Amino acid sequence: MRLFWKAAGADRFILERSTYGDQIKYVCLGGIIIATGVMAAIAGGYAFYTIFAPKGNAIDSFKTVQGVVGDYDSTDIPTALISVVFGFIWGAIIFNIDRFIVTSTGKGDGTEAITRKELVGALPRIIMGAIIALTISKPVEIRMFKTEIDVALHAKQIQQEQRYKSEIEKVANSEIEKKQNIIREQLNRISRLDSISTVRKADIAYENSHGGCSVKCIEFKNQLAANQAEVSAIKSDPEFIKVKRDLENLENDKLNKLKESGKVAAGLDGLLERIKLAHEEAGWIISLFVTLLFMTIELTPIFFKLMLIKSPYDYMEENIKELIKADKGIEIKHNYYPDGEGIERDLIINHQVLRVLKEKVQLLEAQSQLSNEAINVWKNKKHTDINNNTESYLSEE
Repeated sequence: MRLFWKAAGADRFILERSTYGDQIKYVCLGGIIIATGVMAAIAGGYAFYTIFAPKGNAIDSFKTVQGVVGDYDSTDIPTALISVVFGFIWGAIIFNIDRFIVTSTGKGDGTEAITRKELVGALPRIIMGAIIALTISKPVEIRMFKTEIDVALHAKQIQQEQRYKSEIEKVANSEIEKKQNIIREQLNRISRLDSISTVRKADIAYENSHGGCSVKCIEFKNQLAANQAEVSAIKSDPEFIKVKRDLENLENDKLNKLKESGKVAAGLDGLLERIKLAHEEAGWIISLFVTLLFMTIELTPIFFKLMLIKSPYDYMEENIKELIKADKGIEIKHNYYPDGEGIERDLIINHQVLRVLKEKVQLLEAQSQLSNEAINVWKNKKHTDINNNTESYLSEE
């Protein structure tokens, strides 16, 4: 119970002497603040993990159903541990901000009604609370609709991979075609010579099978040798070799990029993308209600304090404050004077300060009087010395 009181910023000394109703009110208030901090820690840790976890296929990387791939668990342990630490820090930050917002919110006029003046005064705290609610609700929202988001993200990753492959093919084929155009004539010549050589090999085989290699067969062999020599000459040309090497490099580069396309598509798995898909899959109405739910939890303590009716706790708290002011010699005269805008202002009198200031002034005045008397005595003594021995104070040059 004391933990909840502390979280709500209540005075334990007063609450222990107050009514049971007051004790329960501040237990509830502190419980909401602690619960908000815990939810912020969970949401912050999950958001951190979503951002920094290794990316992968949206469905395959999150299989946890036993029987599909056994007891497979895709959780990245190092990132999970860092996320726990970050979540704890984030939860502590939100907890302290919430605690400050609630404790700095006054109790209004002591009635159940929330007046316009009270609402305007609490507006900055309401805005801060709404922002905190948004930061908590979005990570929780993407976890609530994780299954639907994974399916939609998987389809989007496939589309992204296909677009990436198409772009790679387009760019690579364009570069390959440019290189092929440089040696197009040589390639065509090699193709024609290879075709002729194939025919001549068939002719030679036919001649050999029908009575041996005749004069015509020898001509075929000579032509075949000449064709092979010409093909070898073309292939050994330095320019041809360089272009062929460039073509091989382009083909290898294209294949490597196509292999990497899956990893590139898997990178489409960030926090922003999941939030966008959550809105698309769940619809803006459901997303709005989830956000409003967390806003209600976050803003309830603020409105709760504005609606509180003054209780024994409040009167005892005011009494203790007045006793402390009286003990320290602080007097407040309410609505004592109007300022330049005509607004009544309180006059604050610090009696201890005035007493110390008065004592200091009197001390300085007494020191000044004593100094004057000492100077007068010294002057009189010097006058006497001069009268008794004038020559000692005069010198002739």
